[in-house]
Amino acid sequence: MSAFSSLNALSAAQLSNLDAMGYHAMTPVQAASLPAILAGQDVRAQAQTGSGKTAAFGLGVVERLDASRYETQALVLCPTRELADQVAQELRKLARAIANVKILTLCGGQPMAAQRDSLAHAPHVVVGTPGRILDHLKRQTLTLSALRTLVLDEADRMLEMGFRDDIDTLVAALPARRQTLLFSATWPEAIVSLSQRYQREPLAVEMGDVSSLPAIDQHFYEVDAGQKMRALAGLLSRQQPQACVVFCNTRRECDEVTAALSDAGISALSLHGDHEQRDRDRVMIRFAQGSCRVLVATDVAARGLDIKGLPLVVNLALAWDPEVHVHRIGRTARAGQQGIAVSFVAPAEMPRAHALEHFFGATLAWRDAPPLLTQPVKPLSAEMATLCIDGGRKAKIRPGDILGALTAEGGLHGDDVGKISLTPTHAYVAVKQGAVRQALKQLQQGKIKGKSCRVCWLQH
Repeated sequence: MSAFSSLNALSAAQLSNLDAMGYHAMTPVQAASLPAILAGQDVRAQAQTGSGKTAAFGLGVVERLDASRYETQALVLCPTRELADQVAQELRKLARAIANVKILTLCGGQPMAAQRDSLAHAPHVVVGTPGRILDHLKRQTLTLSALRTLVLDEADRMLEMGFRDDIDTLVAALPARRQTLLFSATWPEAIVSLSQRYQREPLAVEMGDVSSLPAIDQHFYEVDAGQKMRALAGLLSRQQPQACVVFCNTRRECDEVTAALSDAGISALSLHGDHEQRDRDRVMIRFAQGSCRVLVATDVAARGLDIKGLPLVVNLALAWDPEVHVHRIGRTARAGQQGIAVSFVAPAEMPRAHALEHFFGATLAWRDAPPLLTQPVKPLSAEMATLCIDGGRKAKIRPGDILGALTAEGGLHGDDVGKISLTPTHAYVAVKQGAVRQALKQLQQGKIKGKSCRVCWLQH
C-alpha cells in the first residue's frame, strides 16, 4: 500500500497530522483518486462504504484552501444531517494542519437564525444538505461566488431522496471555474448523467462492485416473524457484542424492539425519522461513546453511521432492495476490519433472500435458529454513561477543560473518563457507570473555564 508521504502535494504539516490521526497508508480509493484531486482535476469515484472516501475528498478540499481569505471556498453536499456532521468532523481533523480554518455545517432541523449568525463571518468550508444550502442562497445569507471546490458525497443517495432539482439549482449558481468531486457507493446511469452535466473530463475511479464485501461474515436464519424478537435476544445474549446495530424496516417496529430489549435488560436506543434532530444527535453520540450497546435503527442510519470497531450488524427484517442490504451490513467491517452481519428471514421474506443470492452471485450461508431461540437471555449493560454539559465549541470549551474539571483534586481518575464529544452548544462526556454519580456531582459543584455549567445525565 502507498504511503501518504508519496504524495508530493501534501505539506509536511499535513503529513504529520495524518500520522497523528493514524493514517499511514492510503486505502485503494485514496491511492487511485488523490493524485488527481490534489492536482485540481475533477474526479468521479465509486467505492464501498468505509473505504476512506471522506479523507480522499477531504484532503483535496483542505489542501486547496487559502485560510487568509475569509470567504467560502468549498461546499460539500450530503444527503443527511448525520453524514454531514461526520464529514464536517473529519474535515476539522484534516484542517488541524492549517491555522484558523472555519468549517460550518448547514442542515435542516436547526434554527435558520443561528445559522445566519454563524454565516456573518464566512466559513472557509460549508458542509450541508441541498435543501438548507439552497434556502441560504435564496436568502442571500450564504455567498458562493468564491467557491473553488464542490463535492457531492453519496450522490446516489441524494438522487434517491429526490434532491436532483435542488442540486441542479445549486450548481447553476456556482462559479463555472471550479473543481467538482463526485463520490457514490453505487454506479447507476443517473450518476453518469450527473457527472456529464457537472464535471469537466473527470477521472473515473471504480473500486469494485458494491456486492463484493469479503470482510463481512454473513449469517442467515429462517425464523417465523413472531419468533424474531426471541432470536435477537438470544443472539445478543450469546455474543455479548460491545456494540451492535439492529435494522428494522419501520419506525414502529424500531420502537417496539427497543422497548423489548430494554425490558430484557439489554442496553438499547432507537434511531428513526420521527425523533427530533437533537434527540437523534444525542442517540448517535451515546452509541459512539459506549453508553448504549445496541442501536435499533431504520435506514435513516444506513448511510452516514460510522462507528469504528462495530463488530455486529443485525437485519431484523431483510431490506426490500439488495443495495440497501449492502449499505446496512457495510456499517461493520469498516476500513478492512472483520465483522459479522446476521439476518433473520421470515418465510414470507424468502423472495428477498433469493434476490440477495442473485445479487451476490452466491448461495447464502444459512444457520440453525433453534440454538438462538433456546439461549437463556442475559443482560447486556453499557460500560459507560453520558453526561451532557451546557456549553460547547461556541463557549470555547475543549475536551481538556472537561477532563481537567473531572480529575481535579478529589475527583475522578483519568481511566474513568471516556470519549468527549463537542457540538456548537453542548459537550458530551462518557464516564464509567460506577463513577457517573461522582462525575455528575464533580461537574455540578465545580467550574469549567471559570464558569458554572448545567449538567445532566442522559439515561433515556
